[in-house]
Amino acid sequence: MSSLPSQSIEFKGSNFTLSVLHLYDPRPEIIRQALEKKMLAAKNFFKNAPIVINVALLPQDTNWLALRQAVSSVGLHIVGVNGHDSAQRMALIQAGLPLLSEGQHKKDEKKSEAVNFPAKSTTKTRVINAPVRSGQQVRAPCDLVVIGNVSAGAEVIADGNIHIYGKLRGRALAGASGNIQTNIFCMVLDAELVSIAGTYWLKEHVDEKYMGKAVHLHLLGDALKIELLNPNL
Repeated sequence: MSSLPSQSIEFKGSNFTLSVLHLYDPRPEIIRQALEKKMLAAKNFFKNAPIVINVALLPQDTNWLALRQAVSSVGLHIVGVNGHDSAQRMALIQAGLPLLSEGQHKKDEKKSEAVNFPAKSTTKTRVINAPVRSGQQVRAPCDLVVIGNVSAGAEVIADGNIHIYGKLRGRALAGASGNIQTNIFCMVLDAELVSIAGTYWLKEHVDEKYMGKAVHLHLLGDALKIELLNPNL
């Protein structure tokens, strides 16, 4: 009988960049249809992708099991749920959903401080005087100004316009609450994803002539439009 090796397993800390799926409708069928549409548009970008779902805006009586099944049915793998409150915890656990906590442990204080940047002005604009690093997410219920770079794997989301005075390499989602009049401005475009009011482009959808340039993105009808801020340069 062979003996087991002295060390057969080991737990190690690591960092992974995961997409966060924000859910705004509790109806599983609506969520499934919306995901199918997004995944069809994005081809294989999200196929078999691990994701975190944010349930902060869903009601207490949401059918979590049906919701989990709706997300899983399109080939996404839920590795965690955030945005939940204490009243939702037991129902989420019973539905087999793993819970994630944000900013709850001392070891995460530095990261939480970086993510939850203080607002520097009125509620009409939130100003971030620091780069947004990989794995961080910044959410603003207004216009958002980032004075610095947005790294690959980072995400900036605003209900209003987004201004990035640096390089955008991560994801920028303006008009997150559905405002089609919003815009994205950035000094250097190299984004993984840009979105306005749910209409989005992945990096491969952006014409190469705009990459690395200062640009303005907005909606024209139902389509995203991109323009150079300095066309003569």
